[in-house]
Amino acid sequence: MQIRDKHFDIFISAKKIKKRIQDLAVQINADYVDKNPVFLSILNGAFIFTADMFREISIPAEVSFIKLKSYRKMESSGKVKELIGLEHNIFGRNIIIVEDIVDTGKTLNHILQEFEALGAKSIEILTLLHKPEATKNPVSLKYVGFEIPDKFVVGYGLDYDGYGRNLADLYKIVE
Repeated sequence: MQIRDKHFDIFISAKKIKKRIQDLAVQINADYVDKNPVFLSILNGAFIFTADMFREISIPAEVSFIKLKSYRKMESSGKVKELIGLEHNIFGRNIIIVEDIVDTGKTLNHILQEFEALGAKSIEILTLLHKPEATKNPVSLKYVGFEIPDKFVVGYGLDYDGYGRNLADLYKIVE
């Protein structure tokens, strides 16, 4: 598979992703009975994961989206810039932050600091992918779809320079 100037190979199939989402949803449905959580999805990358996950949630819950940016092409810029703010009042609420991928942890640490200051009752993180080798700012991840090596991936909402989000499977870069 080629996207722009890079080559990618299949990494995790859409079928495996779907199964893992169903497993995570069972756990979240059990953990949040009678807690009415707010799922806060980080745009753009997590929108597909959030939609598929939210359809599997059977408890009362809300969903909203925030947008931050810390990537340029294939590398982290090292800075987190909020582009679209939070529109929900999260004071006293149970929050589940939905991420596409956690690598350095910088973005999540920034978000956690803001949400704690806003008085959230609880904050947990749900991520499709985690790159433990890349983590520089450790953060507690309660719900993890897949742990992966520190390789660039695309598909299922994740992009390379704006392209590839629409791919149903996840692909890793060929080096």
